[in-house]
Amino acid sequence: MKAIGIIPARYHSSRFVGKPLADICGKPMIEHVYKRASMSDSLTSVTVATDDERILRKVEEFGGRAILTASYHKSGTDRIAEALSQLDIEDADLVVNIQGDQPLLGPETVDEIICPLMDDPSIVMGTLSCRIKTEEDIENPNVVKVVVDKDGFALYFSRFPIPYVRDPDTTACHYRHIGVYVYRKDFLLRFTQMPQSRLEKAEMLEQLRVLENGYRIKVVETGYDSVEVDTPEDLNKVKRIMARGECGVFPI
Repeated sequence: MKAIGIIPARYHSSRFVGKPLADICGKPMIEHVYKRASMSDSLTSVTVATDDERILRKVEEFGGRAILTASYHKSGTDRIAEALSQLDIEDADLVVNIQGDQPLLGPETVDEIICPLMDDPSIVMGTLSCRIKTEEDIENPNVVKVVVDKDGFALYFSRFPIPYVRDPDTTACHYRHIGVYVYRKDFLLRFTQMPQSRLEKAEMLEQLRVLENGYRIKVVETGYDSVEVDTPEDLNKVKRIMARGECGVFPI
């Protein structure tokens, strides 16, 4: 079964314009993401799908593969769907959506989410989670939380703390959603044709469209926690982690 990786990279991010080109240890963030994704044993190819020629040129400069897509897409998934129409990948079974703002991406996490879809043909989509260790992250709306059923399928995603712990004596674990997705190719194309859902609009989380339409998302718990860069402050945190080699992560 063939799996490919596509990295959607938009230049005009609302909170951090030009984010994919932000410098981290002498290289643009998109290069760190691309090269770490390329280290995955499960992917046969990695492509950047961007709306900006500056990002396109930068990827090509470091030897990566990139294609130009429209600027009107509302989500990275929509951008990936357009990219699929440009790529000669008729034999690809699985498509991995790798966020362009995860320069600390662990290549092994890509392998982790692909495995369930390899083993179970009924699973159409998968993603990742990791246990939240600080109260600050539980309360942070930029840290998306997820709760799952007994079989590891998502019940809900939210920017608010879920589950809500009513009794302070009750022990509960909170899990952060890590924005890496794997789709069966036919489901990805079907998903992008669905209208935005009510909960998706409320939380601004496109994965809720999948749940509202009655599909299941397999959530794989990983021990690898990746910092997503949403703001310049997040970027500085990533720089410190790489400079110190924390968690064994060094500049590429």
